[in-house]
Amino acid sequence: MTGKLSDEALIQMYRDGSRDSIDELFERYKGCVRRKAHAMYIAGGDEEDLIQEGMIGLYKAVQDYDAGREASFATFASMCINRNMCTAVAKSNRKKYQLLNESLSLDMPVAVDEEAYDEPQTHLIDVVVASSAQDPENMYIDKERVDVIYEAIRTCLSEYEKQVLDLYIDGNDYVAIARLLNKQPKSVDNALQRIRSKIRKSC
Repeated sequence: MTGKLSDEALIQMYRDGSRDSIDELFERYKGCVRRKAHAMYIAGGDEEDLIQEGMIGLYKAVQDYDAGREASFATFASMCINRNMCTAVAKSNRKKYQLLNESLSLDMPVAVDEEAYDEPQTHLIDVVVASSAQDPENMYIDKERVDVIYEAIRTCLSEYEKQVLDLYIDGNDYVAIARLLNKQPKSVDNALQRIRSKIRKSC
């Protein structure tokens, strides 16, 4: 029966205590979330993580939607989904910049492909400044150089170091990473030191 109701009616039913109504909303917008996640994944995000962030954004939209102020739930939901995904991507990129900054001199020349060696040198500071100056909703578009650097680095890492790197970029501190991987914080610290050393050698 809920399939014939408007989004706004389903939201009201959910606020009145109907669990089925929010399940129907999630089902309706699941395809929209997946399409948005796929577009950002191509540009450098992680698709499954972005789908999860998009669904969280959709849930926030259901919680915050005010029919008296917003034009339509579809428009409001799209905005909330985009915002949550872009925030997650921006956070991930900031962690990448931080690790690069900790590992390298910002005036170090970097090349992102074989042809780049025939072009004027690009320095790490140029990559960071150009990317961080972007509008938050467009930050993921111009991350190709940083992402290529990271992909090159990952080929040099052990499986454990890859796990540590991914968790670090996700925003976890040493203690949290150690707990998640069932390791000692010192082991995580040593892994990050090795990762930084490999970053210097890769670039």
